[in-house]
Amino acid sequence: MSRKKQRVRYELDSGGIRYLADEEIKAILRAADEIIATGGRSMLSKILKGSKDKKVLKHGLDQCPVYGYYREFTLQEITCRIDWMIKKGYLEIEYRDRLPMLIFSEIGWEIERETYAEELLQKLEKLLEGKDYSFVQELKDRNRGMILLLIEKIKLTGNARFIPILKAWKEIEYKKVQTEIQRVIDYLVKEGTIY
Repeated sequence: MSRKKQRVRYELDSGGIRYLADEEIKAILRAADEIIATGGRSMLSKILKGSKDKKVLKHGLDQCPVYGYYREFTLQEITCRIDWMIKKGYLEIEYRDRLPMLIFSEIGWEIERETYAEELLQKLEKLLEGKDYSFVQELKDRNRGMILLLIEKIKLTGNARFIPILKAWKEIEYKKVQTEIQRVIDYLVKEGTIY
């Protein structure tokens, strides 16, 4: 007869933190995006600390844009901020087998989707100078809502120089995303200006 594995228990402690600035909330959510449903509070605090922990480096988490954001804080101080985020409903904890893993709440994902779409837009803007658009391969199979938001952000730039990138991207995407990309290409051809 096999014994049922005990779930790893946790206790939230926000350490008296009453407020986090919007920039901090976005940074914590951005770091959490790297480990959603695969990591917990301690791994998230290590990313934000800028830890050289073997697991952090092995999984390339040191490449996260907010790696080391809380460099000057202790892991405990960072964990208090993460716990505040959970208590305030930006992040949630869900068990995977016996381990508590972080997931986005609805409001947390809404904020992160906006942050990440903006980050991707900036990466695409850097591609405007060259002819290598291979980065668009990384956009396939990403969260559909976030990708549609990114496409809308490209449209709002009004910059027709995005058209070659959009065409390269359209070639590798699924039908619904292709349709949205074509809609933006058509808009930029008609309305866009070249910066």
